[in-house]
Amino acid sequence: MCGIVGYVGPGSSLEVLMGGLRRLEYRGYDSAGVAVLDDDGELGVRKRAGKLAVLAGELESDGIRDGHTGIGHTRWATHGGPTDGNAHPHLGDDGRLALIHNGIIENFAELKAELADETFTSETDTEIAALLVGRLYRETGDLTEALRRAVARLEGAFTILAMHRDDPGVVVGARRNSPLVIGLGEGENFLGSDVAAFVAYTKRAMEIGQDQIVTIRPDSVEVTDFAGNPVTPTQFEIAWDASAAEKGGWPSFMKKEVSEEPAAVANTLRGRIHDGRVTLPELDAIAEILDGVTRIIVIACGTAAYAGMLGRYAIEAWSRIPIDVELSHEFRYRDPVLDEHTLVVSVSQSGETMDTLRAVQYAREKGARTLAICNTQGATIPRESDAVLYIHAGPEVAVASTKAFVAQVTALYLLGLDLAARRGTLSPERIAELIVELQNVPDKLDDVLDAASSRIAEFTRWLAETQSVIFLGRHVGYPVALEGALKLKEIAYIHAEGFAAGELKHGPIALIEPGQLVIVLVPSPRNDDSLHPKVVSNIQEIRARGARVIAIAEVGDVAVVPFADEVIRIPFAGPFFEPILGVVPLHIFAMEMASAKGLDVDQPRNLAKSVTVE
Repeated sequence: MCGIVGYVGPGSSLEVLMGGLRRLEYRGYDSAGVAVLDDDGELGVRKRAGKLAVLAGELESDGIRDGHTGIGHTRWATHGGPTDGNAHPHLGDDGRLALIHNGIIENFAELKAELADETFTSETDTEIAALLVGRLYRETGDLTEALRRAVARLEGAFTILAMHRDDPGVVVGARRNSPLVIGLGEGENFLGSDVAAFVAYTKRAMEIGQDQIVTIRPDSVEVTDFAGNPVTPTQFEIAWDASAAEKGGWPSFMKKEVSEEPAAVANTLRGRIHDGRVTLPELDAIAEILDGVTRIIVIACGTAAYAGMLGRYAIEAWSRIPIDVELSHEFRYRDPVLDEHTLVVSVSQSGETMDTLRAVQYAREKGARTLAICNTQGATIPRESDAVLYIHAGPEVAVASTKAFVAQVTALYLLGLDLAARRGTLSPERIAELIVELQNVPDKLDDVLDAASSRIAEFTRWLAETQSVIFLGRHVGYPVALEGALKLKEIAYIHAEGFAAGELKHGPIALIEPGQLVIVLVPSPRNDDSLHPKVVSNIQEIRARGARVIAIAEVGDVAVVPFADEVIRIPFAGPFFEPILGVVPLHIFAMEMASAKGLDVDQPRNLAKSVTVE
């Protein structure tokens, strides 16, 4: 995934581009570059490998003249390594055209053979597109038409922005299976891979659909499909401002976003509960399938898949509808059985996860109805779904997802309560009780943050050299164990595995040796008096083999104290709400472990915020 921004207007292109790239750097940080057309019609380009600060330093020491037309890019390397030469923008038409690209052009080798007489300066597929558009511009003299003819030749997923020195005040973009949105200003217009690129300048935005081309000028926006037919895009208002995408004094975006987990749950609930009932008008478009659905499939990847697993426990228990949770990238390759009574629920923070998008498209082709749970307005997956529940968690900049996870679980719980009410599987009184418990979660999350943050920061200092961590949980604790292990892998680069605690004796216990660190999610004895003693027995088994144990347990649970080296306390909550509280210490643990090792918690190696290529 890469970050892209384009600008035309009376302001400083460099200021807009660099500000947008700073807010988009979470999308790619292997290299960065800008191209600006100055007032004399000269095209200036600067691009450097490394994080955006490297490019900023280059512009300070060896800058380019500013202007009023420009494009900028932060890269997450796919074709070719993160080098100065492979950074974007790439040039075509003898250096008169600049082009940036997000995605993968699958037929680049075939196109490169056709362009053999051109001079190549990089290892990227993007340069193929720049040279192709440049050649077509020489034939047509029209940048929009040149890009339209070029995209007809391209296979794969892409967002492309292009500008030409002979067309001042014009930036043209095209998208296929890759994000792009329009920002509408007063006498100026913007393009970006998401609204963070331009939210400092305008809150008015427009969606660009699949296989569409947009041409922006200071006073106009024109959108057509790839065949040239005019399109009227949907306009929307951005629900947050630029300050939400800034650190605001926090040492890292991840720490800020962990602190926002209570607010993320509260924002997901806001406006959706009235008089002890869940009210979801967003689901009206699929009301008939909800009334007769016989099966639900949740599709997601990574953290979102673990949110889906938690949702499965609750939705199935409350609505009595059978649910499967599938990894998006496996779903469509196994020929799943789908029909008009199947609801496919996609979960994606960005709404651009390519594997999940493809799975949604496949489900619709097979006759299933689709519901998206998403955080990002104007994203592709919601637009290609029959209905969408936005989680309203605000921008999540750190690569490792935290507040989006708890908000996704909350949205799934709202769906489960809505289905239970529709089907009459829970009484109105029981639904009202569960709603009260759910509404209490934000305050309890605040309590967890207050109690756990400083203590976890203390003991991670002497755990910084840990090489391996095992996470254990039962029932709803199992997906939380998986989430805890993923976070530790992502940002602290520590080998970690999450297991269902009951599976321990079926093989994983062989991994236990003296000093092995094990983190255990202990269910409340007040919620299930059969699971609690079983998990305590698991702790005794691993302690007998020399393991070090950190337990996440309810306040007042004394049964774990003799067998744990450290106990992190969470407030009492019902069985389905307990894991939302239990995951927060694991997010803090991963973050503090990474910090103790001196690592960048916001931008872990080899990862980008969302995966927009297959």
